[in-house]
Amino acid sequence: MTKLLQKIAFILPLVFSLVAKAEMVDTFQFQNETDRVRAVALAKSLRCPQCQNQNLVESNATTAYKLRLEVYEMVNQGKTDEEIIKIMTERFGHFVNYKPPFNAQTWLLWGMPVGLFLILFGAIVWRTKNVNSNVNKDENKTTT
Repeated sequence: MTKLLQKIAFILPLVFSLVAKAEMVDTFQFQNETDRVRAVALAKSLRCPQCQNQNLVESNATTAYKLRLEVYEMVNQGKTDEEIIKIMTERFGHFVNYKPPFNAQTWLLWGMPVGLFLILFGAIVWRTKNVNSNVNKDENKTTT
């Protein structure tokens, strides 16, 4: 009986730890509900500079928390989304923006998928032509 209780005492905390989730709570006070909704949406569109592919709202990193509060404060001050994004981009580069603009600094980022697609398409066409020409050569050799 004691062995069973020991196993349960060991397994039960493990099971609870699988479903436990900690979340940082923001206690920032907004002037109105519209500002709160806008600030949260804006923080969701900005990437945490410290984390791997998490936005400022999802991340539990201290850096993300501080930046989230900065975004909230700037929204409370009446700054536009564009101004806030510009400030964050100046500090952290276009990495912080999930939707970077198309310009001289980001052309490679936007052009790479198109370029890779064109290279792949060209390779498929070239390979198909070579296979077809080899088949035609083999057919000509067997008929002569």
